[in-house]
Amino acid sequence: MAGPVERRWIAPGSTATTPVASAVPWVFAFAMQAEQSIVVDPKSPGGVDSPHGLILFDGVCVLCSRGCSFVSKRDRRGYFRFAPMQLAEGRPLAEQLGIHPDRPDSFAFVANGQAYVKSEAVLRIARELPHWQWTWLFHFIPLLIRDAIYELVARNRYRWFGRRDACILPNLDRSWPS
Repeated sequence: MAGPVERRWIAPGSTATTPVASAVPWVFAFAMQAEQSIVVDPKSPGGVDSPHGLILFDGVCVLCSRGCSFVSKRDRRGYFRFAPMQLAEGRPLAEQLGIHPDRPDSFAFVANGQAYVKSEAVLRIARELPHWQWTWLFHFIPLLIRDAIYELVARNRYRWFGRRDACILPNLDRSWPS
């Protein structure tokens, strides 16, 4: 009787083989490269010494502000802080990430000195919310596909959901105006 068969993965254009088990982490590492280091005060929200994550959002976008309201209502720990990228607090961070604050094509989530944009930001935020940790399953969808879907919504967000004339900010009690 033959022994167990070891499955091997062959990289495109390569004659060498790699066991499938050791190729899997490489595939996930490639898919997870949606993070960027960012220069932020270590003690401010999103900094390496801060207990808070920062959501940098389009303050005039109705979808974005409703998304922040959704997060705030479910954030029992008080973990998240919010900054519209059009205002002084968010503008420098947006520019560091290559997001034009007056014509943003993404939002960002900054935590522990790392910034995440587009679909990765959405999934990282969801991971911090009670009852939404299951969204890690979406990491099985390649980043290219996730971001393509994100970009489709981002391009049409004003048309589909509306746009405000001014940035909307949370109230002092962290609730959001309607």
